Amino acid sequence: MSTTHAEHPAHTHVHGEGCGHAAIQHGDHVDYAHDGHLHRDHDGHWDECEPAGHVPHEHADHVHGEGCGHMAVQHGDHVDYAHDGHRHAAHGDHYDDH
Repeated sequence: MSTTHAEHPAHTHVHGEGCGHAAIQHGDHVDYAHDGHLHRDHDGHWDECEPAGHVPHEHADHVHGEGCGHMAVQHGDHVDYAHDGHRHAAHGDHYDDH
C-alpha cells in the first residue's frame, strides 16, 4: 500500500514519546494523530500520512467500535482504528486499509 507524499508545512511541533499525541505503528513507520491529521517523520520534515487510492481490507468478522480493543483515532471526518500495524476506516460494508 502506498501513501501520498504531502508535506505538512509549518509544523514546528516535534512528535515523539510523551509529546501528547497518539502514536500508531503503521507498517514501517509511526504516525502521530494531531488535529485530525496523521503525521509521519520523513527526511527532516513531517508528511501527512494519507492513503493513495481505495484499498479495501479483508479481515475476520471483527467489527470496530467502542470497546473493540483497538485504538480509535479521529482522522478528518471519520475514525480510524489501529489494528496490527494498519489503520482501518469503515467504508460502506467493509473497512479500508489506511
